Amino acid sequence: MPKRVEKSEQRWKTELGPEEYRVIRQKGTERPFTGEYVNEKAEGVYCCRACGIPLFSSETKYDSGTGWPSFYETVAHENVREETDHSYGMRRTEVVCAACDAHLGHVFPDGPEPTGLRYCINSVSLQLDCVAWGSTGLKRRGTIG
Repeated sequence: MPKRVEKSEQRWKTELGPEEYRVIRQKGTERPFTGEYVNEKAEGVYCCRACGIPLFSSETKYDSGTGWPSFYETVAHENVREETDHSYGMRRTEVVCAACDAHLGHVFPDGPEPTGLRYCINSVSLQLDCVAWGSTGLKRRGTIG
C-alpha cells in the first residue's frame, strides 16, 4: 500500500491548476480528444499528477478510440483503488489514486487481452515524467541519482 498523501482542499487548489483541480479533486472529466496524452507515443511511466505515484506504463497504453488515454493494466494494483460511481444515472467503476484519492477516470471490462480491461484515464490526472519508484521515492526524468 502506498504512503498516503493528505492535503487541505485549499492547498490542492494552490498546487493544481483550475482544470486539474476540477478533474482531480472534483471528479470532473476532460473533453474527449483534447487531453495532452491521448495520442502520446513516448515511452515511460504515467504518474499521478497530484502526488507523483506511478500508475500506468506506456507499454500497456493503447488507442481505444474513446478520446482518452487508455491502458489495459496498472503498474501496481496497490497504487490505484476502484470505487463504484453512480453519477449521470450510470453505474461505472471509478479509478482513483490510492495515495491521494485523485480522480483518474474509469475502468471498463471491454479492453484488449491479456486483462480485458480498459482504464480510460483523464490526461490532466497524469504526468508522463517519472521513470522509477524505489526505496528512495520518485525519480523524474533528468534527475541525477
